[in-house]
Amino acid sequence: MKYLSSASIAAISLAFATEALAVEWNVSVWGKRREFTEHIEKIAELVEERSNGDFTMAISYGGLSNERENLDGISIGAFEMAQFCAGYHPDKNRAITVLELPLMGVETLEQEVAVARAIYAHPAVQDEMAQWNARLLMTSPMPQYNLVGTGEPRATVESLDGLRVRASGGIGELLAAEGAVPTSVTATEAYNAMESGVVDAVSFAQHAHLSFRTIDVADWWTENLNPGTVNCPVVVNIDAYEALSDENKAILEGAVDDAIQHYLDQYALLLEDWDNVLEEKEIEKVRFSDEELARLAEEAQPIHEAWIAEMTAQGLPGQELYDLARSSLAEAKAAGK
Repeated sequence: MKYLSSASIAAISLAFATEALAVEWNVSVWGKRREFTEHIEKIAELVEERSNGDFTMAISYGGLSNERENLDGISIGAFEMAQFCAGYHPDKNRAITVLELPLMGVETLEQEVAVARAIYAHPAVQDEMAQWNARLLMTSPMPQYNLVGTGEPRATVESLDGLRVRASGGIGELLAAEGAVPTSVTATEAYNAMESGVVDAVSFAQHAHLSFRTIDVADWWTENLNPGTVNCPVVVNIDAYEALSDENKAILEGAVDDAIQHYLDQYALLLEDWDNVLEEKEIEKVRFSDEELARLAEEAQPIHEAWIAEMTAQGLPGQELYDLARSSLAEAKAAGK
């Protein structure tokens, strides 16, 4: 009985120790599961599988915070991981807004990943994120945004004048330069804003037009405007990351590439079906002429120069970050991405 009792105690002690070592992270995102969150779903699956259940993630769609407050939640440790978009609070994440400048020439999601990784690795970017107790984990690559709108289609630069449009970051600046009236309502507010007539058009990537149903009230889609995109990192709380065992850190970081590839694969399927969606919903495709697009490109350059000057004035290496974005894009294109 003595030995049995000792063995039982040892088994119970081991069980408690194992339980104590198990880690569960809370992850704050918004909306619903969609292509935009597939890498988060995948990384949660991978870390649980590769840690044999010792490291898990509980993903919450809006239950922990709203999208504008996810970075604040990370800073105070309200949750361990979150996704946010730079355009929601550019004053808090100034350095990564270089990735939101309009008409930078990014053509594929693979190029978007390459440029974001280069920018995320820059010390100035990491230092700024550290002020929010945030460590950049991975990007959420999105294709060039385009507009869906109601009423008469807009297919010229002049027709953008007076357009009330949901657009943030560099896209909003570019459209504003042409007389549009941008507003940065959140993704979850976009449908109501469009359906009620508060805005005439919404700037989103394809998945978001589907997920947030703006496509359901649209009459037209700008097939080739491609003004830019937004950058939406996935970050982890630094304290939570440092508390991980070396093994779990390696598992987390090792799962990033696989998670991103899963995201790219899922998004490719959506893009393959996009034309069918437009036809089914009887959405008119609108194309801007080469001359109109060239005019917009001319308007973008002063926005780039103003961004560099503003960041430099604030003590950030604006020119260095801009040049890094350009050079990493050129390298990605040369590599066939």
